[in-house]
Amino acid sequence: MTITALDHLAIVVNDLDPAVDGYARLLGREPDWRGASGPVRHAWFQLGNTALDIIAPGELGPSGGWLKANGEGLWGLALASDDVEAERKRLARLTMPSTDVMPIRTKNEAGEARTWPTSILDVEATAGVTTFLIGETPDWPPCPVVGDEAAAVSGLDHVVVSTRHPNRAAALYGARLGLDFKLDRSNEAWGTRLMFFKIGDLVVEVAHQLKNEPNDDPDSLWGLTWRVPDVAAAHARIAQAFAVSEVREGRKPGTRVFTIKDAPAGIPTLIIGPA
Repeated sequence: MTITALDHLAIVVNDLDPAVDGYARLLGREPDWRGASGPVRHAWFQLGNTALDIIAPGELGPSGGWLKANGEGLWGLALASDDVEAERKRLARLTMPSTDVMPIRTKNEAGEARTWPTSILDVEATAGVTTFLIGETPDWPPCPVVGDEAAAVSGLDHVVVSTRHPNRAAALYGARLGLDFKLDRSNEAWGTRLMFFKIGDLVVEVAHQLKNEPNDDPDSLWGLTWRVPDVAAAHARIAQAFAVSEVREGRKPGTRVFTIKDAPAGIPTLIIGPA
């Protein structure tokens, strides 16, 4: 009964088609699934180590309520468990209640269906970050690449959570959710305390601005860093569709990075690859 991976990230948008087009250009890949459940539509990009789910909910359900309150953006983390019922019981003992497992099901235009066994954790227990537990799903292959695979996004490097209460975040992601707490580092030059929690081969990075006194304000999902095999090739490809920074040396030794300044849904986005 463990959390084994970041199954997917969920983004909510007002209009699905332009958001999907934007992420297809950003990722260098086409979605491998477009489905609907009633009026709610979504598109799925399966990557090497996680997936991206883009949802246009209208005003329906928790995602629609979040969209109305916050606008487009990064909405939720979906954590895979090898035994979701046992994991729910374990977390309940740690005062983290969750909903019963629901079979979230969508159909494509051909009438084919995909199902995600899903339990939603209490948002107060997760400090305001929408978090799901996902039961076993099929091992879907990565979605198709458009053009040069070396220039396409291969997977997620890290997702950034912004917190005003770093000790609460450390207890949540490390002690309660059980992610591997790899590093806790403050840097006055950056003005930030960073905590790194490994899950699979990617990282949940929790960031606290040192100028802000800790308080009980909710945390929020802030940004994404996507991994590519060839930074120069990815930079040349993505610069044709988005405003990008120059390539620079990454903070992690042996990496180069660049920023996408106008990523879809306004999500702060970095691209990283080997130097």
